[in-house]
Amino acid sequence: MLELPGLIDPHVHLREPGGTHKEDFDTGTAAALAGGFTAVLAMPNTQPPLADAASLELARGTARAKARCDYGLFLGAGEHNLDVAGELAPQVCGLKVYMDQTYGPLRMGSFSALLAHFKRWPGPGPIACHAEGPSLAVVLALAQLFEQRIHICHVSLGIELELIRLAKQRGTRVTCEVAPHHLFLSREDLPAIGPGRAEVRPPLASPSDVAALWAGLEVVDCFATDHAPHTLQEKDGAEPPPGFPGLETALGLLMGGIREGRLSIEDLIQRMHVNPQKIFGLPPQPETWIEVDEDAAWEVRAAELQSRCGWSPFEGMKLIGRVRRVTLRGRLAYQDGEVLGPMGYGRDLVAAVQSVPA
Repeated sequence: MLELPGLIDPHVHLREPGGTHKEDFDTGTAAALAGGFTAVLAMPNTQPPLADAASLELARGTARAKARCDYGLFLGAGEHNLDVAGELAPQVCGLKVYMDQTYGPLRMGSFSALLAHFKRWPGPGPIACHAEGPSLAVVLALAQLFEQRIHICHVSLGIELELIRLAKQRGTRVTCEVAPHHLFLSREDLPAIGPGRAEVRPPLASPSDVAALWAGLEVVDCFATDHAPHTLQEKDGAEPPPGFPGLETALGLLMGGIREGRLSIEDLIQRMHVNPQKIFGLPPQPETWIEVDEDAAWEVRAAELQSRCGWSPFEGMKLIGRVRRVTLRGRLAYQDGEVLGPMGYGRDLVAAVQSVPA
């Protein structure tokens, strides 16, 4: 049995408020525990978006009542919250900027607002950017200009990773993440997944881009699932929304990468515990660890997963390595398929930092 520190996912969508028919803080954090994650950072593109004090408190209230693992919340950057963003910064793990097409209404449409957010954001959390292609060059330049710390979400292309490498070499304060689906799936898998179900942002890339991500892992700071659940009815509909569920399959996929010699256990711990904790300024979780049967073979069956959305792009895939037990702050929270951590046991990690006396 392999013992690892509790995993931290810095990029999940829990769909609450406004989308609880496909996920909420209860089922999403249950899925997190089943996948070995003891902390998740939730994105703000909900309904309403987490962009002001009222919407943030709405989400915090439901999280306090329902979350089974620890969590943090992002604030969304918009054209109309320039003044309030700085005031709310101490309550969130970062400011999320959507530069490209995504799910929800938070895409940044004003260059002046973008400049203002980069100029005014006080931290301590970074500016997390959904920035593909040319948009990536823009936010890297702004980070350098305003000396901001930025985190690039779900990098999918080899050329993007190379641009981040160059920015790091020139002193830009940038970190980045890659999602398992961009490491283990390519556009060649689109026919098997299905046209609607394969919709994701950024899109699945070419096999050569997948190879470039693996070859450039030294540039990658975090593995993040970008867990983005939608129901099968939505994914199979006329206008399928983008996103894959991923909390419960990430570790099994990456353990397969370890078996193939593409990364080490130390690489995994660095990118799924050490770096997320450091980048987002999260406090330690005392008496917290997970136990993984690294030889257990299992098949992905969505019907057996904790996520409410009811499907997986990895359906039928054979994985190696399964979470057996999760201990969170001294309490057994998951064991052999059963979620034991009660609703409301999860803590707001950002609030925990703020409560520590200076």
